[in-house]
Parts: sequence; structure tokens; C-alpha cells
Amino acid sequence: MTEETKKNQHKEDKPLEKMTVKDLKEIALEIPHDHETIAVRDMKKDELVAFISEARGIVVEKPAKKKAPVKAKKVAMTKAQIKQKIKTLKQDKNAAQGAKEKNKAEILRRRINKLKKLSRKTA
Repeated sequence: MTEETKKNQHKEDKPLEKMTVKDLKEIALEIPHDHETIAVRDMKKDELVAFISEARGIVVEKPAKKKAPVKAKKVAMTKAQIKQKIKTLKQDKNAAQGAKEKNKAEILRRRINKLKKLSRKTA
């Protein structure tokens, strides 16, 4: 086999989406079509892939869209509810410090800090 036929055969084995525009244009020019309506040289990659797959009879299925995960709705708390939550978190934080659970105490401290900032924003 000549080297040129090996290259062409290797190009044909690749999926169309993985080929370069230059390779796709070469393949598209070999396909008989009406040159007046379709100019292969002016096509973009996605148009070339669609043209070649249509000419070869390849059905391209679009992947199904994934549904977005349902986000939990945020419940707006009143200032009094925020302050009550801060008090309970402070008690939990003191209990965690007494039990020498540094990680838990640090997490609770950050939550308290976040709630304090939120209480200043709410009216």
C-alpha cells in the first residue's frame, strides 16, 4: 500500500467530530453534490460534519439534556429567628469546645458569624 492510501484510510477511521476542517473539506469535495447551492469551501466544521453524515446516511442523535437538580428553596428568616438560631448555635459551640471538638466548634463559629452578618442586613 502506498503511504497516501494509508493516510486516507486512517482519516476515514476517525469519527467526523474529531477530524480537522481541512480533512472534512477533502472528504466533502469527494461527495457528489450540487455546487451551486452548497459551497464546501465556505462551510464551517459543524456544517461539514452534518453534510458528510447526511451523505453517508449516518444519523446523529443529540444527547438528551440533563435535568437541573432541584434546589432547596431558601426560607427568609426574621431578625428574631436569626437571633434565636445564633443563641442555639452558641450553646452548641460551647459544648463542642468543652468536648474538645475543634473542627465542630470552628464550623459553628463560622455559621454564627454568617448569621450575625445576615441579621445586620435584615430589617
